[in-house]
Amino acid sequence: MDVATRFGENLVRCRTRASMTQEEVANGSSLHRTEIGLLERGARVPRIDTLVKLASALGVEPAELIEGIDWTPGNFTAGSFSVAPGGDPTSN
Repeated sequence: MDVATRFGENLVRCRTRASMTQEEVANGSSLHRTEIGLLERGARVPRIDTLVKLASALGVEPAELIEGIDWTPGNFTAGSFSVAPGGDPTSN
């Protein structure tokens, strides 16, 4: 699983928990509904301002949208993201 896919899963989980449609999230975050769909499908990774807008519209902390996504520093030229296994990181 990659970063965009995990972010999308987190976004869907938060949106569903908030009982909001993609349209409602789009309106609350000043984004287009198609952007919400692209993010949820893992076709895009959001910029930091988009992350903050989405979190605000959903009434969650930005950390909930990036849960399960970690950065492992590498040497001077390499590093990598890692995504925790499983679906819902809050179901522990």
